[in-house]
Amino acid sequence: MSAAANPGSPGPLAVTGAAGMLGREIVAASRDRGVELVGWDRDSFDVTDSEAVRRVVTSVCPRAVIHSAAWTDVDGCESDPQRAFLVNGRGTAHLVEACRESGSRLVMVSTDYVFSGDKDGAYVESDAAGPISAYGWSKLVGEEAVCSLGADGVVARTSWLFGDRGRNFLLTMLRLAEERPEISVIDDQIGRPTFVADLASALLDLAVSAASGVFHVTNRGEVSWYGFARKIFEVAAIDVKTIPVTSDTFRRPARRPHNSVLEDTRMTGSGLDALPDWPDALRRCLARMELVGDRTES
Repeated sequence: MSAAANPGSPGPLAVTGAAGMLGREIVAASRDRGVELVGWDRDSFDVTDSEAVRRVVTSVCPRAVIHSAAWTDVDGCESDPQRAFLVNGRGTAHLVEACRESGSRLVMVSTDYVFSGDKDGAYVESDAAGPISAYGWSKLVGEEAVCSLGADGVVARTSWLFGDRGRNFLLTMLRLAEERPEISVIDDQIGRPTFVADLASALLDLAVSAASGVFHVTNRGEVSWYGFARKIFEVAAIDVKTIPVTSDTFRRPARRPHNSVLEDTRMTGSGLDALPDWPDALRRCLARMELVGDRTES
C-alpha cells in the first residue's frame, strides 16, 4: 500500500542517475507500474551546473524527482572532498532550488554513512548524524538542503545496495568465488543489505505519497559483510572457503562505520510498506540471475 498521492504538479515523475544501478531499477519499476517517468543520466543532467539543472527541471515540471545520482566512490570522495561536496552536496542543493521553482517534490537517496557507527544499537531517523568520511559529510549537506523543502522534501537513507548489475558486493563475491579458492571478508562491520529492486519500489511509493522528512529504507535484518558473503554462497550453492577478518586487514583511505544498521520507524506509520528481510531479497535477486542452488558443493 502507499500513502495518499500528493496533489501537486500533475507532471510525470523523474529520476536522476537513470543509467546507474539504482536508477535503472527505478526506470524498470515505473514501467511495470505503468507510471510515466523521465530519466536523466549524467550526460543529460549535470548536477554541478545550476543553470542546466534549473532549465531541465523547469522544462518538465515533474510531479516528483527521485534523486539517485551521486558520487558514491567512498575512497574517491576521501581523496577529492571538494568534488564530493560539489556533486553530492552542492549538486543536490541545485536540484532543490529547481524543484522549488517548478513546484516538484524531491526524494533524495542518502546513506548510512551519515552516521559515525559508534552507536550501540540501530540508528533511527531522529538520531544525530556524525559522518566520519568526506562521502558521508557530502551526503549530509545534500540532506540538509532537501529538508529545507519542508513538505515537499524526502530523504531516503539506505545501505549496502546489491543487485544483478553494476558494482556491488554481491557481484564482487560471485566474481571472487570464481577466481580464488578462499576469500577474506570483513566481519566487524554490520549493516542491512538492501536489494535495489525493493528500494526502487519504495522510492516510487515515497515519490507519490504525502510523506516528508527523513526515512530509513532498507531490507530488514542485520548482518556483517562476512555473514552476507556466507549467505550468498549458501543460496547460490557455491563451495568456497570464507575467512572472517577485521577492518584493519583492509586499509582504506576512508573510514567506514562499524555499525550502520538503519532502523525503519516511519514507513508503515506513513502508510507505506516496509521492505522484506534481506535473506528473502537476496534469494529473489539470485533467482533473477538464475543462481539459486544451481551449483553443487564439493
